Amino acid sequence: MSLPTPTLETARLQLRPFDEADASSLFALHSSAYVLRYWDAPPWSDRLRAEQFITACQQMAEESTGARLAVDRVCDGAFIGWCSLHRWNPGYRSASLGYCYGDAAWGHGYATEAAGALLLWAFDSLDLNRVQAEVDTRNVASARVLEKLGFVREGTLREDCIVNGEVSDSWVYGLIRREWRPQAPVGAPRAARHV
Repeated sequence: MSLPTPTLETARLQLRPFDEADASSLFALHSSAYVLRYWDAPPWSDRLRAEQFITACQQMAEESTGARLAVDRVCDGAFIGWCSLHRWNPGYRSASLGYCYGDAAWGHGYATEAAGALLLWAFDSLDLNRVQAEVDTRNVASARVLEKLGFVREGTLREDCIVNGEVSDSWVYGLIRREWRPQAPVGAPRAARHV
């Protein structure tokens, strides 16, 4: 089964495939030490990293291993971050969820809304049974996003990341299909198109 790259719309957001025009916004996001303080890699210092990221997104789609989507705010078209479904394994009916948003987008429910739309698409289109996510134990806001979506904290990966000499732990979260409860209000997907 191939993995289609969707374009998803919610009341406030559009999730779409990345293109080359996103490189500057993507670099601004991933070069922020504040935004990436709980990330598993240091901030970018070279704009070429953004171009490589976009190429990797396209390869992920071509190889049917995942879908990484840019997230734009509908009201003004502003790029606010990205959301992804990666490590898709059709045999195990599993995948992993990831996301990254600029600090101006924090606290508005955008991460929950975008991830909810992506999960709805994934459970419906890919017949997933399990979605996993990992979050730095210091990133309480991201853990709250996962819990709002119905993820359950399943364990701790002790000292699993070392970034710039700083050691950190990660929580592992899991969401099982039978426990998935799509959230309808603000973040309900309006449409899905496959590119």
